[in-house]
Amino acid sequence: MAYNLYVVNVEGAIHKDDKWLIIKRSEKEEHGPGLMTLVGGKVEIDEVQDGVLEDTLRREIREEVGIEVSDTMHYLESKTFLLADGQMVVDVVFVCKYKSGEARPVDTNEVGQIYWMTCEEVVDNGKAPIWLKESIKKAEEVRLKAGWV
Repeated sequence: MAYNLYVVNVEGAIHKDDKWLIIKRSEKEEHGPGLMTLVGGKVEIDEVQDGVLEDTLRREIREEVGIEVSDTMHYLESKTFLLADGQMVVDVVFVCKYKSGEARPVDTNEVGQIYWMTCEEVVDNGKAPIWLKESIKKAEEVRLKAGWV
């Protein structure tokens, strides 16, 4: 039996007040340099553990933008994309609520800029990729249903 191996990536649609945390990837990034996207990264584990996706996302958020999110995360969607080398990535997106800290580019090799934007600002932004716009629209629906203000 042949197995296909995938890179597993997690992203967080992070909400604070009526805005979403959007990053511009560093120009030094191998995949998608300069693209507007959500905060996240690859799952890297070396032991069996529960909550690996959520723990990975919390770690990536701290390492990349220096903030904490609430313990509760809402699954939003999963999708796939290809890296430049042809490796298939499974991407899992969660909706997260901001908890504490000041968002800033902690790892400037990964994050070039940070923006707090409303759903409408993301959707209307000509530089935002269509997949980011779609994810933020879905995340906004989750936020409104959850009663987050």
